[in-house]
Amino acid sequence: MVSARCKMVVKEELKKLGLHFIMVDLGVVEIMENITAAQQEQLKESLLHSGLELMTDKRAMLIEKIKTAIVEMVHYSDELIKTNFSVFLSEKLNHDYTYMANLFSEVQGTTIEQFIISHKIERIKELIIYDELNITEIAFKMNYSSVAHLSNQFKKVTGLSPSHFKQLKDKRRNPIEEIGKLAGENPISI
Repeated sequence: MVSARCKMVVKEELKKLGLHFIMVDLGVVEIMENITAAQQEQLKESLLHSGLELMTDKRAMLIEKIKTAIVEMVHYSDELIKTNFSVFLSEKLNHDYTYMANLFSEVQGTTIEQFIISHKIERIKELIIYDELNITEIAFKMNYSSVAHLSNQFKKVTGLSPSHFKQLKDKRRNPIEEIGKLAGENPISI
């Protein structure tokens, strides 16, 4: 689960099943009651109809927590990351980064670094479209060492320079849920 829409869908499905939740956050749901196997199966089916997946596998849940932490940091936080992402993820999720990186690559078919870059580029597109910050300010906000570094990475991923992207009339952005997905990947997970 990686968006506010996903959280809303999960809340509605829980209400339909008469389940009371303490918290529904990106990738995590805390329910007041003990959920029966039948209720869990019903929830699983109803979420699948909405394109979401109920996860109970610990490895899959860790991968979703990694994705959620990255999405929150890149898209929803105004704070600069003062440490590198490996330290940030290790501290936030209380796991060894090497373990998380190996697991992520094995299951997702891409590295955590590539997933982060994909999200950073999408956020940069958004900031360019908003046209409130210049490229230097965007580079600083997104924690790039220089405008050149941002520009090179942007061009490598999109095929366009940031300034050329800004000139496009039809600025294509991807939904957060689709960033970093491989063709034919399973539905969005919660």
